[in-house]
Amino acid sequence: MSSSYPKEHKMIVKDLLDGKFILSNDTKYEIIRQFEAYYSEFFQESFEYKMILKSDFVYLISNDSNENLSRDISIFLAVLCYELDKDGRNFLDSLNFNEFEHEQIDQYFENTSYKDVIQSNKQLRDKPARINFYNTLARRNIIEKSGDDRFLFTPAYKVFVEFAQEIAKSKSAGDEEVTGGSKEPDYSMN
Repeated sequence: MSSSYPKEHKMIVKDLLDGKFILSNDTKYEIIRQFEAYYSEFFQESFEYKMILKSDFVYLISNDSNENLSRDISIFLAVLCYELDKDGRNFLDSLNFNEFEHEQIDQYFENTSYKDVIQSNKQLRDKPARINFYNTLARRNIIEKSGDDRFLFTPAYKVFVEFAQEIAKSKSAGDEEVTGGSKEPDYSMN
């Protein structure tokens, strides 16, 4: 690559380093696809971050992190999916196609059998904390707000569901760690 950078390079780097998922409907996504080898090498060599390019989004991961947002997102999705399933709803279809209201989620979280997990998490423990959490999810392109108290999940939620599936598979196989011994990746890069 010459000394010139791809179009929107500075914004691509900023967004990804800020932990934002760049979605396929964003023009920056196509630039990354076009220069995939360059960006993979750039993030690996510059920051030791692995760039993951999926058909719906792109993001960075790092194995060295003490950041808790990924854990909180995983807890949020796990409890939400459990409650949707308990209501007889296909949780994957719901995450893909349904709009969610804050009040609906508040009811789930107030009445869940995992209330102790919710109460011990400062980002999820009550309605005001969850509103801040939703704002964080929106900034990271994990949800898209469709009103003051409504949102849709973007395809980025799949990263956390896939991670949960890896854990479940390794636990059912009797392993104590995620398959391959990998640590929980940091999907949010401060």
